[in-house]
Amino acid sequence: MTRPTEEVERLLRTEAPQVLGALVRRFGRFDIAEDAVQEALLAAIRTWPADGVPENPRAWLIRIGYRKMVDLLRADQARRRREREAGLADLAMGEPARHAGPPPDTDDSLTLLLLCCHPALSPASQVALTLRAVGGLTTAEIAHAHGTTENTMGTRISRAKQQLARAGARFTPPTDADRDSRLAAVAQVLYLIFNEGYTTSSGDALTRVDLTHEAIRLTRMLHAGLPADDEVAAEVTGLLALMLLTEARQPARTGDDGELVPLEEQDRTRWRPDLIREGTGLIDGVWLRRRLGPYQVQAAIAAVHATASSPERTDWPQIAALYLWLERLAPTAPVRLSRVVAVARAYGPERGLALLDDLNRSHHLDRNPLTHQRERAVRAHLLQMTGDTTGAAAFYRQAATLTGNHVEQRYLHDKADHLDPPDRR
Repeated sequence: MTRPTEEVERLLRTEAPQVLGALVRRFGRFDIAEDAVQEALLAAIRTWPADGVPENPRAWLIRIGYRKMVDLLRADQARRRREREAGLADLAMGEPARHAGPPPDTDDSLTLLLLCCHPALSPASQVALTLRAVGGLTTAEIAHAHGTTENTMGTRISRAKQQLARAGARFTPPTDADRDSRLAAVAQVLYLIFNEGYTTSSGDALTRVDLTHEAIRLTRMLHAGLPADDEVAAEVTGLLALMLLTEARQPARTGDDGELVPLEEQDRTRWRPDLIREGTGLIDGVWLRRRLGPYQVQAAIAAVHATASSPERTDWPQIAALYLWLERLAPTAPVRLSRVVAVARAYGPERGLALLDDLNRSHHLDRNPLTHQRERAVRAHLLQMTGDTTGAAAFYRQAATLTGNHVEQRYLHDKADHLDPPDRR
């Protein structure tokens, strides 16, 4: 089988959610539709590299997906409903005007996001299923984002698909009763997709720009579809601003050799001023206009970083205060650990270490799967700031063993070796 080109892989990644959306729209069976989409993608991988990409790739994939759906539905004729759906599928495929589903320029991504955030699912299942179906993350990547094992996450995603099938979930807009909760779940999904792309959980690359760009694209769509005076819209605005301000630093995060460059050492002339202007404009437009949410506060923190002309001019006391505010809104382990860094930069490493020890006693950041690796790295950095190079090197090495990202591993090992060279040990 000919290996697909990068262009074909990107195209399939882009079109997969649209094909899945079209099949779920027609059949109302998410569980079977996802299997049919995978079969259609495999068919494309087998034929497109040799025969060329069809003129209308989405229609091609949907047509193949329909046929696979019919095969899957006919494999189980125990229920009349499945027989009826298979018959309808035959009819749809026999009519040229209908076999391609919705128009080629229809984007079902957000509709699919809302489906995955169906109220029949728990919040954890909503996030996991959406990351898999729309974000395109692997089960291993989703497991890492949730601090659990790949097998556990695979089971959760499988059960979520079964729950959607039992609930008869279809493409329907959210009701007034569940609108805010479903949009909040969508925002959380987009946030996690962006974070996984900004620093990948494993592999040779620090980032996956396809994920960060997709998260920004979907968040723009979500933002554009909400009324400006809506409270949920204000948080979505904050989320979009946070993504743009964070993405603005992307060009400076690695050097010419591909190695990681920490924030304080980045060449700020490489930051993207267009994204900084757009992001700060968005957060300024909603700041203190109504009750603030976690994304707005995080965007405000990112704006302080983005508008500082140099590391020395960064307003760390303001950032520390904003993190304290954020911790009250979202008392999570990553937020607490970020506050430690801000306090250390604002008031000295001893204050930071004391706060870190206190948080470990009360919240066990050093044992939390989401923060264990970063807790080791933060402690190493603070010890380095105090002059304890031997202790810092030991913790840098511990942190390196706890990340699957090879760029991070090399950076942490290099830090350790610089402070405590191997020939000195």
